[in-house]
Amino acid sequence: MSQSNSATAAETSGIPIVDFAKWDSDASVEQKKDIANQLIEACKAVGFVYIVNHNVSPGRLAEAFAWSKKLFDLKREEKMLAPHPNGSAVHRGYSWPGLEKISNEKGDEDDADAAKEGRQVSEVKESYEVGSESNTDQPNVWLPEKVLPGFREFTTEFYWECHEAAKVILRAMAVGLGLPDEDHFLKSHSGHNNQLRLLHYPPVPAADLEGQSTRMPAHCDWGSITLLFQDECGGLQVENPHRAGDFIAAPPLKNAIIMNVGDLMQRWSNDCLKSTLHRVGLPPLQDRFTGDERMTRARYSIPYFVSPEGQLVIECLPSCTDETHPVKYKPIVWDDYRLMKASVHYEDKPKEVEVSA
Repeated sequence: MSQSNSATAAETSGIPIVDFAKWDSDASVEQKKDIANQLIEACKAVGFVYIVNHNVSPGRLAEAFAWSKKLFDLKREEKMLAPHPNGSAVHRGYSWPGLEKISNEKGDEDDADAAKEGRQVSEVKESYEVGSESNTDQPNVWLPEKVLPGFREFTTEFYWECHEAAKVILRAMAVGLGLPDEDHFLKSHSGHNNQLRLLHYPPVPAADLEGQSTRMPAHCDWGSITLLFQDECGGLQVENPHRAGDFIAAPPLKNAIIMNVGDLMQRWSNDCLKSTLHRVGLPPLQDRFTGDERMTRARYSIPYFVSPEGQLVIECLPSCTDETHPVKYKPIVWDDYRLMKASVHYEDKPKEVEVSA
């Protein structure tokens, strides 16, 4: 699929751009290796990469953002007809502002003190989560069809379209990591454990984000990889690979995927690949404020979280360890790790936060 894009790495704050235009059924082994090596080098150096000429068409992306806007334009009481279930076990449906609290903890153990501290930070966002209709462990929570006709059908289709894009990227990662089977990761990534998230960051006074609130604090993703689609607002920031605690902008690149490595892939690769801290702050300076209250622009984004089968044991890949690179992590079961991480983000009995419609 050809998607014209002439941006350079300089225009994306040094985050590499990898073109998948030649990764198709007619690609030679050498062509695939070249793309795969570019991808892995980006994942080693930054942990983030722009991917252009992928499998999701610009038309479908435009539809997805249009549906997201329709969803979040609904009245509050309508969105609350599909509320996120209590607790941290099931991550589906509508999360109102203040429900989810993002943590940057990356360890194996649940840190109750860190979780409590993280929940003191106000986050200014709302979201809606969609998964596979076949995942009985994570059943979808849908709005009544009459509230937003066509929404369920579109998001279910779009979920699997994103999975097709993820499959190509996972194949390239297997090749780039030197695994003998291009389908190594696909064998454990059926798509039924992925998560499509529609995100809306409402306009707020800039002073709120300059104080104790944030659109989304610094964090790493838990799973294998994440595919992110951004609107034109901006605000995504990635930790500088050369200076811890310093963040660089990851500006929108039209129709591109921003892919990042998750904690699970970092463990799988024995730290060969980087799961990098990222956050969402104020939009770019030139369009940051409107009016006397210095209102920020609304921001919409669509992340697609890619994860393996729940009972898969994650242990170091054979190509990522040798005498000079001993295994760093003990084996873990994905479901156990996911539930531990989720418990930090969601209270068992969350309190509903009053927000304007």
